Amino acid sequence: MTPAMRIRIEEPADRPAIHAIHASAFGGKAEAELVNRLRADGDLSLSLIACAEEPVGHIAFSPLILAGTPSVKACALAPLAVLPSFQNRGIGSALVEDGLQRLADAGMDLVLVLGDPDFYGDFGFRAESASALATPYNGPYLQTLFLSEKGREARGPVTYARAFAELT
Repeated sequence: MTPAMRIRIEEPADRPAIHAIHASAFGGKAEAELVNRLRADGDLSLSLIACAEEPVGHIAFSPLILAGTPSVKACALAPLAVLPSFQNRGIGSALVEDGLQRLADAGMDLVLVLGDPDFYGDFGFRAESASALATPYNGPYLQTLFLSEKGREARGPVTYARAFAELT
């Protein structure tokens, strides 16, 4: 990440840029619409943008319900996007690191992500630790990161924010 780049919480004026970042990075509007639905439903636990002069990257975290261990505070990391012309500069990594630190500071216990194990493994996410959870996304790309010892207690079915069920 360049020295002129900074990460901050999204503001209402950032919404069109956030939509454009996801649409450009993913080559379609599904992830951009997911962020819009999460926001509209009040299910954005944390929404950060990376800015140079304009927003160039975005990461979203949304709440999860763990029916088997309701005392464990958990969230999903999804989606993460960086404008293609700004990729491979550490911006996505900086967004993940900043988001995870903010969540840990706020008392979050567990984060789930569905993504590339090589990328997310660098932050401590592990597929093996997701085996005690039942999600619609089970498999080698579902990974967990324990932000506290309490997170290790997580078991059973996981319910994602409603917007994920509407993802096409």
